[in-house]
Amino acid sequence: MKLWGGRFTKETNQLVHNFNASLSFDQKFYKQDIRGSIAHVTMLAKQGIITEADKEAIIGGLNSILADIENGTLEFTNEHEDIHSFVEAHLIDRIGEPGKKLHTGRSRNDQVALDMKLYVRDEVVELNDLLKTLLESLIKVMEENTETYMPGFTHLQKAQPVTLAHHFGAYFEMFKRDRSRLTDIYNRMNYSPIGSGALAGTTYPLDREYTASLLDFAGATLNSMDSVSDRDYIIELMSALSTIMMHLSRFCEEIIIWNSNEYRFVNIDDSYSTGSSIMPQKKNPDIAELVRGKTGRVYGALTSILTTMKGLPLAYNKDMQEDKEFTFDAIDTTKGCIALFTGMIDTMTFNKENMESSAKNGFTNATDAADYLVNHGVAFRDAHGIVGQLVLFCESKGISLDDMTLDEFKAISPVFEEDIYEAISLKTCVEKRLTLGGPGKEMMDKVIAINKEYLANN
Repeated sequence: MKLWGGRFTKETNQLVHNFNASLSFDQKFYKQDIRGSIAHVTMLAKQGIITEADKEAIIGGLNSILADIENGTLEFTNEHEDIHSFVEAHLIDRIGEPGKKLHTGRSRNDQVALDMKLYVRDEVVELNDLLKTLLESLIKVMEENTETYMPGFTHLQKAQPVTLAHHFGAYFEMFKRDRSRLTDIYNRMNYSPIGSGALAGTTYPLDREYTASLLDFAGATLNSMDSVSDRDYIIELMSALSTIMMHLSRFCEEIIIWNSNEYRFVNIDDSYSTGSSIMPQKKNPDIAELVRGKTGRVYGALTSILTTMKGLPLAYNKDMQEDKEFTFDAIDTTKGCIALFTGMIDTMTFNKENMESSAKNGFTNATDAADYLVNHGVAFRDAHGIVGQLVLFCESKGISLDDMTLDEFKAISPVFEEDIYEAISLKTCVEKRLTLGGPGKEMMDKVIAINKEYLANN
């Protein structure tokens, strides 16, 4: 028997029931549904809407249902339409008449809005914690590699020398912003919709602020129509997850490139790699590739919720049931990707000699050679042209700038002296960049200290 069946004279067509039902996926927040119901009946008793005895009976029944779900003795079956009707029906079966009072002063509309908020709020905390663990892994690599020189790239071409610490530091900033976005979402969504009813509140003397406090919300929502139809926080979360996945995907793309035979900057641990079924020499960066691939899956969730919500009039519409499956999937996908990526970083090793050699052979110190000339009185535009000639000469000889003799330097410009070698050494090129945010060790040590303090306090 449906909880709403009194007005109907026919049973729902089975196909209609299956199409309409959501228990197969909204069972995921059974804990939140029961927690919300306990807070609701606690408030009802405080307000004198139900008796203390009924409250105790209902809470006892709800806790027994929770225990039985978690120990496996109570299983979800398709006879119930959703998690709300599943819990309420079993409650009435267990405690009888008092169970019928559970739904006093509320609707499934504000109930599902509450459940979804509670669930998403819990997941935001977990996502934030996973990102913090990733940041702790990144800061460890940064601390150990402030003098590990490597090429920095623009357009996937070697540009200027940086350090591994500096490169990882860029991703540290990205994931730090991701955590900030999650915190913003948590704070903005942290208002309770329960007590809003179907859309227009209720005539019962509910204390919505009290229920909100029981559920650790900052307060109650201020408009009942918005309360039951708001899915902004899901849209914001899907956007934040898409940004997290974009950052992970960019990082994975670089690791895939660094893992290639042409670069050999990194060694991905065997436990995060796979082999080929036909080529015995292969060691494939499958985890990095899968994270990169799953990014599109999370993007799809964002597009889905935006499309679902774009034409919905106030207040609740059944379309909103479509907010759950892809939200659950996007959250699970992102959490899994962060955890796996963190494990891959923790077990990865770096070929520091290859990184430094690549920086030297890619003319990443060409800008510093131009700066040397400028510091010796040559106009920058002329210096730019002179260094271009140096690069052409080196390419014709198959050597780097560091390998040129002083006579070869002077043949192109007599301004060069013996101190050019010190000026274009990777160490000098990196260390003299001491502006805030630059790769020099002194500045990187300062930034690492700032970020360690951030992790300690956040």
